Amino acid sequence: MSAKEDLLIKKIKEGDVDAFEELITAYQQRIYNTAYRLLGNTYDASDMAQEAIIKIYRALPGFRGDSSFSTWIYRITVNVCRDELTRKYRHVESSLDEYIMTESGEMQREIADFSQLPEDLVQNKELGEYLQVLIDSLPPEYRMVIVMREYLYFSYQEIADALAISIGTVKSRINRARKILQQKIKADAEHYPHLLGHIARGGDDSESA
Repeated sequence: MSAKEDLLIKKIKEGDVDAFEELITAYQQRIYNTAYRLLGNTYDASDMAQEAIIKIYRALPGFRGDSSFSTWIYRITVNVCRDELTRKYRHVESSLDEYIMTESGEMQREIADFSQLPEDLVQNKELGEYLQVLIDSLPPEYRMVIVMREYLYFSYQEIADALAISIGTVKSRINRARKILQQKIKADAEHYPHLLGHIARGGDDSESA
């Protein structure tokens, strides 16, 4: 934690609201990005980012500096999103016929005909939206760890700390999430080999902690 952050936190604990606004400004976009990756749509991400900021403000008087300030913030954000995911999840696979909201608008949960699209658009936009749909369909405990690892680049220890689980559990859930995603991708790769063939293969996460 920087000396400036340390000073701002002291002011916040003394009741300085302006100090909190100055402190949180540096993290607002990252909080939103974390929420968006975890929740998969702009509406929930905005709501949960705001909820996380409120929780951060209320919890700041109890911040003791046992972890870095950024880790502490992300832990709160992740847990807010986890609660929201758990609340919404119905323990059934998401239907590919449903509609979802993306940053570019509403799209259907079905695999489009990618064969007529330019290759760069396929790889950068459609593939990203396809993968987001698959990730959205994962149970919350798997969705959380795969997003934190693959999109937010958390270390195993950071994921374990944020979710209050062991590193072994983190690795197990990541491997399970990857297997679920690989199975779904392989099923679709038969129909869209030009889009999915190169990601239809994969292995366990064997990196050491």
